Amino acid sequence: MNKFFAAALFLMFLPAASLSADENPGLTPCAMIPHWSPQAQFAGYYVAAEKGIYAKHGIDMVVLKGGPDCSVSEYLKDGLVDFAVLWLTTAIRQYDEVGRLVHLGQIVPRSSMMLVAKKSRNIRKPSDMNGKKVGLWSGDLAVPPQAFFTEYGLQVKQIPQAYTINLFLRDGVDVASAMWYNEYHTILNTGMNADELDIFPLWEYGLNFPEDGLYMLEAAYKKNPQLAAAFIEASFEGWQYAFAHPDEGLDIVMRYMREANISANRTHQKWMLARMQDLIMPNGAKQASCRLKQSDFDTVSDFLLRAGLIGEKPDYGEFTGEINAEN
Repeated sequence: MNKFFAAALFLMFLPAASLSADENPGLTPCAMIPHWSPQAQFAGYYVAAEKGIYAKHGIDMVVLKGGPDCSVSEYLKDGLVDFAVLWLTTAIRQYDEVGRLVHLGQIVPRSSMMLVAKKSRNIRKPSDMNGKKVGLWSGDLAVPPQAFFTEYGLQVKQIPQAYTINLFLRDGVDVASAMWYNEYHTILNTGMNADELDIFPLWEYGLNFPEDGLYMLEAAYKKNPQLAAAFIEASFEGWQYAFAHPDEGLDIVMRYMREANISANRTHQKWMLARMQDLIMPNGAKQASCRLKQSDFDTVSDFLLRAGLIGEKPDYGEFTGEINAEN
């Protein structure tokens, strides 16, 4: 998306945000953007905005629509948003390019990506993928599977994978990329049973690449760390509300999807929301943790460095800022 169009899109939201701020004196107008199209993966932010949770924490928040045509990093760099949801791989790769990022909170602390094969393909262990056709998404979404191939010394035929699982269903690839909370469930919904699949969850193979995290520019963070802290607290509160009131949360998600002209399947979004709860608040935890472990940061950044995807590894303390510094 070019910068002119992105700016025009952002300006479309300003009157509503300004009006809300006028009606609620003392609120700080802000905008955030997720890295993908509206879906339950981002339910907590929609809920926090719609239920007045951001407002309670002093923020007049507008959540913009992300998607494959939006460069979230460019939105940050150009000042079109204050906060963004990014994968850790993306944030480390673009740490300096957008004017230095600060990691505020790790929403999804572990990888939820998996590689999926039909049992009929006889791919039972990583070495069975050698020489096979593997569907990969583009950009940073390809990094975790590529780390898997490197870790297990695999030579595969990397096939571009669209944002559907059609190629996999039609046997155009032997192995497909899938997110546990999304494509895996879509595959099951086509009528395939779990026992008809061989799955390779990357986190179970020693490749924990944390995914959704919250970021802002370092300059903005240094200017107003209290705003960053309020944003993190409100965002997690939004997630807690969504998990405690799933039907209401899904109503909000479905509305965001309809307004973005995205096909919305409530059953699928319900699965996604439940899996997000498993990821964000595992094992029935009462409180989510926003801490990025240095060991996970090192795992991801060291691989990016070895793969030549970054020229220099960021400093962990600078990357995480004061909110999420290692004890």
